[in-house]
Amino acid sequence: MTLDELRRVPLFTDLSDEDLEQLYAMANTVSIDSEELVFGEDSPGDTLYVILEGELEVSRRQDGRDVVLAVRGAGEFIGEMSLLDRAPRSASVRTLRKSRLLVIDQTAFQTLLSCSPSAHLTVLRTVTSRLRSTESMLVQSEKMAALGTLAAGLAHELNNPAAAIRRSAAQLRDALSEWQRLSTELGATIDARRIEALQGEALERAPVVSDPLSMMDLEAELQDWLEARGVERAWEFAPVLAASGWDTDALERVIEDFPVDRRAVVLRWLAVGHSVHGLLGEVGTSAGAISEIVKAVKTYSYLDQAPVQEIDVTESLETTLVILRPKIKAGITVTRDYASDVPRIEAYGSELNQVWTNIIDNAIFAMQGQGHLVLRTYPEDGDVVVEIIDDGPGIPPEVRRRIFEPFFTTRGPGVGTGLGLHIAYNIVVHKHQGSIQVTSRPGETRFRVALPVQLARE
Repeated sequence: MTLDELRRVPLFTDLSDEDLEQLYAMANTVSIDSEELVFGEDSPGDTLYVILEGELEVSRRQDGRDVVLAVRGAGEFIGEMSLLDRAPRSASVRTLRKSRLLVIDQTAFQTLLSCSPSAHLTVLRTVTSRLRSTESMLVQSEKMAALGTLAAGLAHELNNPAAAIRRSAAQLRDALSEWQRLSTELGATIDARRIEALQGEALERAPVVSDPLSMMDLEAELQDWLEARGVERAWEFAPVLAASGWDTDALERVIEDFPVDRRAVVLRWLAVGHSVHGLLGEVGTSAGAISEIVKAVKTYSYLDQAPVQEIDVTESLETTLVILRPKIKAGITVTRDYASDVPRIEAYGSELNQVWTNIIDNAIFAMQGQGHLVLRTYPEDGDVVVEIIDDGPGIPPEVRRRIFEPFFTTRGPGVGTGLGLHIAYNIVVHKHQGSIQVTSRPGETRFRVALPVQLARE
């Protein structure tokens, strides 16, 4: 490496020959093979690297995967932020091909900055630009990761009612075929008006037994009664008739108007008819569940709507709970304390939902699958206040002071980016001119978000 080669690096352009020679004497040159680690995330940030030849990849571990932040080439430098802050590395750097690097330690770096005012500006511009670029990229990456998590959860939620519809439709096809066959068989020997009257009575019946043990006793009684009258598959038909509100006395009264040799067919026709209606009800219920989820997703994202909407905050919270339903385990109970006089507010609907998602997701993570979540809304001095409270272990004071800082996280490496609450803060404070505060002690962490009813006009 020659001084002329160093002079071509933008960081050293304005250094005098004497200062450049001094820096050259204090620095070291290293060669690193392709696909080798230069430094890892959380390693000591005590050196600056200038790329003389080659290419380096900068990445950060996020949600169990490596997110590529940038690729640096000859003439660029890396490691300046950790060196300035004297903090561990916030990212990992690996060579993409064989590279030659100039290694500048803390002492040499301080000498460089003291000798060259232009180096100050170059480093400052580079740090500012990289912070903006890194934050923007990680915010987008976090949004995509959150979208993927939500999509997976919603796919699971949609799969249950979809599978129920598929199963009910298959059973309905068989039940309808049997019902049609039995109807034809009855219609050949029995007056149609008697069959219609029986069908009308069947539709009006409703279950009168709700206790599970009593229902089991009724089913056993009906099964014995049906078997005694020669009804095939009595074990299958007894639960259907019991659930539809029939008992042995009612059935005895109904079939006495029919010929003895036709009574078994009448009973089977009655049971299969109830099965058909029951399966239709299951299909309707499952389709309704799918419709509810789809509606929640559309409301959550505010598709096909203007960015600023009049928002019902309570509805916004409820929609978020539907979206996060896969994460809310059986051990977490949710209490809703919504005031009845909460006005609608002007807000960026989809971004406000992102605030609730980030805060509630943090609360769920803190409670580790067991706990109590409280959602509260009320009006106060021209604002609408939302409180989200969990009974997790709490946030220590030293952590609470930094909770809205970008990239600050208490989760393990690769589990979180530290951007969720930072994004929430920006949306509430900068975009909605509201406020967000957190108070915490063991057993209670409370996020308080205050939003103006009307957005300020520029």
